[in-house]
Amino acid sequence: MIKKILDKFGTVLYVQIWEKRIKVTDITTKKIFDEKALVAVKNENGKKSIEAVGNNATLVSNVNTSVSEPFSHERLLLSNFTLAEILLRYILNTLVKRKIFVSPKVVIHPMEKIEGGLGQIEIRAFRELAIGAGARDAKVHQGRELSILNFDYESLPSDYH
Repeated sequence: MIKKILDKFGTVLYVQIWEKRIKVTDITTKKIFDEKALVAVKNENGKKSIEAVGNNATLVSNVNTSVSEPFSHERLLLSNFTLAEILLRYILNTLVKRKIFVSPKVVIHPMEKIEGGLGQIEIRAFRELAIGAGARDAKVHQGRELSILNFDYESLPSDYH
């Protein structure tokens, strides 16, 4: 019963991740966040704070601020879990603005660096990334791009073994 109520008021977000780009589509409203995968972190007197994310991170020019790409690594798509979670949380909060806030379901779809498939550790990391960013449930999709026109969260496998 509660699940049906959450599904009625909640939404599903389709998150596509590339090394230098992140695209998140709200399946219900069709709103899209499609920007560079960047996080600007200010380090002043030993205290770190987030200055900007996405395309806005390129606009920050400060000697105390560094711009990071949380999905850029030589071997893996996920290089900085903490900054990736901050970026995804920002995007979720930007796209899902409701009077009755119900956390969204999220499908994470790594778009590159997936030769040979993802390992269980990578799948778990992506799933936990979504949950930590505010998703109430998350699945990791491997394969071709999903169509947002006939998107069915429930038909996607919930786990890879």
